[in-house]
Parts: sequence; structure tokens; C-alpha cells
Amino acid sequence: MTVTITDLRFSYPDGHLALDGVTLSLEKGERVALLGPNGAGKTTLALHLNGIHTATSGSVSVSGMPVAKRDLAEIRRRVGIVFQDPDDQLFMPTVRDDVAFGPRNLGLSRDEVADRVEKALATVRLSDVADRPPHHLSFGQRRRAAVATVLAMDPDILVLDEPSSNLDPASRRELAEVLLDLDVTVLMITHDLPYALQLCPRSLILADGRIQADAPTAEMLSDEALLAKYRLELPFGFAVPRPV
Repeated sequence: MTVTITDLRFSYPDGHLALDGVTLSLEKGERVALLGPNGAGKTTLALHLNGIHTATSGSVSVSGMPVAKRDLAEIRRRVGIVFQDPDDQLFMPTVRDDVAFGPRNLGLSRDEVADRVEKALATVRLSDVADRPPHHLSFGQRRRAAVATVLAMDPDILVLDEPSSNLDPASRRELAEVLLDLDVTVLMITHDLPYALQLCPRSLILADGRIQADAPTAEMLSDEALLAKYRLELPFGFAVPRPV
């Protein structure tokens, strides 16, 4: 398993219990959507994968390594998180500098850094804007640049927080094409149910601090009662394709 979470509980300092016994596993190469109502703890759960949050009780392991202080640097290399706002991850003078920032901090040689940067930019289809300031890019380009900053670290797991939010239809499609080509394990937090269906064969619903459902995405999105129970809605007129 790439990720194993067992009976994970987490409380904030004010005593709010955000996660109440979460157990799940992700196999290598899986693409899984994490669904649920606002405030369900989806981002809180994801931030346990690279040690930003520390479990109150229970365990989290990544590629067989417990998420603990001793191995935190390696865990954070293996788990790349792409936040909802790309401007949280783009702060250097050029796109190339942003993508190089992580590999340089790994102590790689100049040639190794350059190779990782070129590969990451090619993967997200931004090689032609490598030397432009990030704030000169479109929002969709900035989101793909944020993905490149993570890919340059050669992660095992990519966590995406609402990747389709605020994207126009063309940018949404371009990002989907990039993500479908990636050879990494993907955990995608999203309210965009059609995007979950397009990108993730498996979906989870997190609510009330627990995993409430774990099923093939098409099956889950065909269950109107389940979606209504957890305040999840398909766009008006959207029909989930029936399995062939």
C-alpha cells in the first residue's frame, strides 16, 4: 500500500474533534477522490499525510514509513500537496525558479535540478513559459505551474485540494489531461463530482469525522440518496454514464 491510515483521530487545540477514527488505504497508482460536505475534515485528513498535522491517536504510514518526526523530510518529498490557491506555492521571479526551488533544497546538482525542472514543466505543458513571472500567467497556467513545483520533487503521492475550482472549461480540460497522464498515486479533494468521475475510478465520502462510503465513483454518484445525505450534488442535467 502507498498510504495506510488506521483509526486516525485528530482534535484541534480548541477541542474540536475533526477526525474520529478514519481508516483507509490507497494502493500504488490509484486515483481516489475524497468527497464530503464543507467542514468534514477533508483537508485536515490530507495534511496528516505529510506531517503538517500530527494525529491525536491512530497511525498514518506512507510507502511503509510511519509519518513521524524522524522521517519527516523524506515523507514530505514523497507526498506532494497542491493547494487550492496556486499563489500559495508560486513566489519566485520566474516559473522556472519556482519549479527549481524544491529540488535545489534537496541538495541536487545543477544538472539534476535542471533535468527535473524541464521534465516537470514538460509534463504540465508549460515549457514555453518557463522564464515568465508566475503572476503573468493565466489562473489555469498558475495551477499547472503549482503542480509542476510538486512533480519536480519526484513524489509518490500527489494530493490535490479542489484542483478544478475557478478554472474555465478549457483550463479544466487541460489540467485533467495532465493529471490523467501522471504515474503517481493521486488523492483529490473535490466538490466537483463530474471531475471526480472523470479522473478518479474510486471515491470516498468523509463526513462526521469518518469515512462514510468507499466505492467506485460511478456507482457512488448514481446513488441519489447517498449524495443527498452528505450534501453532495451533481450539476443540473448531468447524467452519470451507465457501465458498459
